[in-house]
Amino acid sequence: MESEDDVVKKTQVVEARARNISHNVRCTECGSQSIEDSQADIAILLRKLIRDEIQSGKTDKEIYKKLEDEYGETVLYAPKFDLQTAALWLSPLLVAGVAGGIWAFKKHRQKTNVHIMALNLVRGVPLTPKEKENMLEILTPPASNAASPSFWWRKWRN
Repeated sequence: MESEDDVVKKTQVVEARARNISHNVRCTECGSQSIEDSQADIAILLRKLIRDEIQSGKTDKEIYKKLEDEYGETVLYAPKFDLQTAALWLSPLLVAGVAGGIWAFKKHRQKTNVHIMALNLVRGVPLTPKEKENMLEILTPPASNAASPSFWWRKWRN
C-alpha cells in the first residue's frame, strides 16, 4: 500500500512532466500560445490527454510522437532537423558566411587598391599588370606566420 507521501510525490512528478510537455506544444486553435497558457477547449483537452498518457506510463518522447502524428509537426514548438527544414536551420549560417566573405573581400581590396589608385593619379596613366604586381609586393605589409586571408586570396587569384 502506498503512503500518502508517495501519492503526493507521484502527483507532483506527473504534474511537472505534464507542464513541461504542455509548454512545448502549440495550441492548434490559438497558434501563438502553448497549450499550457491557452484556455481554448482544444488546449484543455490536450492537457488532459497528456496527463492521462503520463499516468498510463508513456514516456515524454512517446507523447510528443503521438501529438505529432495526430496534429502534425506544427503542433511542436521545436521542429525536427530533416531535409525539409535544413534550409531553415542552416540559412543563418549561410548568410553570416556570405557577409563575412564580403567583408573580408572589401577589407582586402581596401588595403591593396589604395596604393594602385594613388599611383594612377600621380602618373596619370594606368599601371600595367606587372607594375601593379610589383607595387603590391613593395607596399603590402609582410604577412604574419599564420596564413592570412590575403595570402589565400593572392594564391587563388594567380
